[in-house]
Amino acid sequence: MAKASSSYQVAIARASSYDPKLVRRQVETIFDNLGGLGDVVKQGDIVAIKPNLTGGTSAQPQGGLPPIETYVTHPAVVRAMIELLYDAGAAAVYIVESVYEWGSYQDWGYVDVAHDLGATLIDLNDSQPYTDYASLPVGQNWFIYDQFTANHILQEVDALVSVAKMKCHWICGITQSMKNLVGLVPAKLYGGTVRSDLHGAEDEMKQRLPRVVIDLNRARPVNVSLIDGIMTVDGSEGPWNQDLGPKSPGILIGGKNPVATDAVAVAAMGFDPTAEYPDPSFLRAENHLNIARQLGLGSNRLHDIAIKGVSLADVKQQFQPAYAPTGYRHALPQMAA
Repeated sequence: MAKASSSYQVAIARASSYDPKLVRRQVETIFDNLGGLGDVVKQGDIVAIKPNLTGGTSAQPQGGLPPIETYVTHPAVVRAMIELLYDAGAAAVYIVESVYEWGSYQDWGYVDVAHDLGATLIDLNDSQPYTDYASLPVGQNWFIYDQFTANHILQEVDALVSVAKMKCHWICGITQSMKNLVGLVPAKLYGGTVRSDLHGAEDEMKQRLPRVVIDLNRARPVNVSLIDGIMTVDGSEGPWNQDLGPKSPGILIGGKNPVATDAVAVAAMGFDPTAEYPDPSFLRAENHLNIARQLGLGSNRLHDIAIKGVSLADVKQQFQPAYAPTGYRHALPQMAA
């Protein structure tokens, strides 16, 4: 086996619950195992944290469990990450998401987190606190978009932290820290609530959406990834899809390269992170992690990644991919990240 590159290090930690002290301790352990955050966050930096708050407050949770214990990022994980960012020297932290409604922040505990820690909540659907939107260029060799229209805060921050939920996705197969960036752009400018312009027509989404994910990650790169796998869902990304059920892997996964971090999370779900359409979990679209590797954005090959902390073998569970025959247009009204 090839020697794992020190450029790609990912850490795994166990967490049996969302007890704030436990989550803080385990998130800190993850980044201690990765050498701290000093190479990403400098004294006085401004940082944005992007959770995955999809579906809105009207979506019905699975098994009577709240959304934060099934398909959206739990605020305890974001709270721990913010505390570590301040410890690393961050001067200001913004929690950013194109929320379905402000009630997502309120009902899911993010208003309390922001109040307690002095963070600022931003709805990326709006240009506030600026008067207009910014243009985020993708750079050379863009796939679908040469630039994205987005809130200026994404230009202003020194670092972006993607705090995703570990789960499958009906179109993209998996949704971790890279796919989480679909929620960076204002819904009203990209086809409505679920950004149907990004998905494209049903006959083109197989190629289109994975490349949009790559374009987004080049326009606003992720500097730190943290994946909430303490409690999640099995089968797809939210309760608007069929055959969905709660799952409790009891883990957190972190890294400084989103391709590698997502690859470890996909492997922890029992899938091959280098698999290609139509193999599980990539049943309906090409694997955006493979495209990212080909572009040199990171590696999704496990032999290239040094895994710290708990071993992958000790935490791996088999997830069910989105097998349910839900039609694309049927799923689309609430489908997001």
